[in-house]
Amino acid sequence: MIDALEQAEAAVAACFDAATWAASEHDLVVALDAAHRLEQRVAAVKLALVREVDGRGIAAAQGASSTVVWLRERLRLDGGAARRLVGLAASVDAAPCGVRAALAGGSVTVEQARVIAETVETVQAAAGVEVADKAVGVLLDWAGQFDATLLRRMGARILDHVAPEVADAAAEAALRAQEARAARDRQVTVSEQSDGRLRLSGILDAEAAAVLRAAIDPLTAPAGPDDTRSPGQRRHDALADICRLALRTGDLPENGGDPAQIVVTTNYDSLTRQLGAGALDTGPHLTPDTVRRLACDAAVLPAILDGTGQPLDLGRQRRLITGPLRRALILRDRGCAFPGCDRPPRWCDAHHIHHWADGGPTTLTNAVLLCGHHHRHLHHTDWNVRLTADGHPEFIPPTWLDPTHIPRRNHYHRRT
Repeated sequence: MIDALEQAEAAVAACFDAATWAASEHDLVVALDAAHRLEQRVAAVKLALVREVDGRGIAAAQGASSTVVWLRERLRLDGGAARRLVGLAASVDAAPCGVRAALAGGSVTVEQARVIAETVETVQAAAGVEVADKAVGVLLDWAGQFDATLLRRMGARILDHVAPEVADAAAEAALRAQEARAARDRQVTVSEQSDGRLRLSGILDAEAAAVLRAAIDPLTAPAGPDDTRSPGQRRHDALADICRLALRTGDLPENGGDPAQIVVTTNYDSLTRQLGAGALDTGPHLTPDTVRRLACDAAVLPAILDGTGQPLDLGRQRRLITGPLRRALILRDRGCAFPGCDRPPRWCDAHHIHHWADGGPTTLTNAVLLCGHHHRHLHHTDWNVRLTADGHPEFIPPTWLDPTHIPRRNHYHRRT
């Protein structure tokens, strides 16, 4: 085997040095097909070797804690790739002979072989060995037309083709098993980091996943041409917006007799002069800019302290722009007022144009609706907002975006 692999390696090395630019279009396509078949055959050999190494316990004999760890060090793989390699080797080893032969012949990929093996195992459990043998032939034919993802999707209904008399019952049993697994595996983990951030991870069942997507997807689109957030950052901000909306409803269960709320504590001088920092009631500290932004809206309770640490003012929930004043603001702006933003009023904060900590009044002429993203954007960039003679907000872009500072309006909510 070693001699054959060394000869194959030398042959492949010779191909690498070939002048592909001189090949015809037909020869390029034929060579690509051949290289792909060779890749699958080599992968089949590699998986067989991994399975044998694992079965013999070579990793433990050489001092490694597992075959995955041994492969990670030996082949310089990351942990995920090493685990996947061991799992693939086990799947292929347990696959029917026809599947292993197809993989060795280069007619199916490693991922296709794994899908076929797992599908056939399910069919055998539901309908017996004879039906499973028929399923192998059908799946191998499909593998010549479809990739692994489509093959798995089609394989979910393979019994419709090979054993229609038991297909419905098997599908129902599989669905019940799937729902049971989903209910068992559902979980969300919230891990607090040393700097106050949280690491969020988990698995949602199908129903919760659909609800989350329905809530979060409309909020993950870019908020305008100057929205430079990555998709992951937009999902983060959308999740925060959903939580703020839940806080605004006032329908959350009480915690110790008080409605769910966030408290930010800061010194009055720090807030007015934008010095120092604030602290959440859960411990982490925030920059003055963030505290001033949070103090704009009712999602938080700003607890303002004097120089001796005594409370000067503990804001009430939605104390700034509430009731008739907020309704008037919604009637005027109809949603986030930032140019190009389509966020509706329920997703918006009420922002003081002239900050209340600087003496700005709580009036309609000193307020503007902003979604969470543009509220942060306005507080941390050089954009400015003002009301015009007709009583509607307009935004002045920073110099880097428009040296002429031509004011911009949101025409999405008011098209005429």
